[in-house]
Amino acid sequence: LENVLDFKQAVAFKRFTGGCGRTAQAKQLKAPGSQAGWPIKPTKFMLDLLKNLESNAEVKGLDVDQLVLSYVSVNKSKQMRRRTYRAHGRINAYMSSPCHVELMCTEETEGVKRANDSETKQLRLSRKKVAQMRLKGLPVGGGVE
Repeated sequence: LENVLDFKQAVAFKRFTGGCGRTAQAKQLKAPGSQAGWPIKPTKFMLDLLKNLESNAEVKGLDVDQLVLSYVSVNKSKQMRRRTYRAHGRINAYMSSPCHVELMCTEETEGVKRANDSETKQLRLSRKKVAQMRLKGLPVGGGVE
């Protein structure tokens, strides 16, 4: 995100592409129509939210170096109304489109590695394959013969 603020890396615009410009950095991102840009305002808001998330984790006693962003949700919220004054005494609505951003992080722990024993690993066979093996006289299943 810091690279976006420094104009070093662009963000591909894939959905709302009407009226947005083109840039050479979009070729690296394989953006449709080479349309990309540097959204400064949303990038600053997202960085602020991530810093807030980090400080909240510190207060709760979590290890900040082990944190992983596990859930992100952005939803529309209610539009706020203002008015703008036009020519000839008219008034138009001047709406803003805010949103709710929900971030959750979890502390990543090292998992236990699974043993690679070929003895404990069983092959899963379909019914058709088991029937074919029985016809050939090959041993199938774990029964004692």
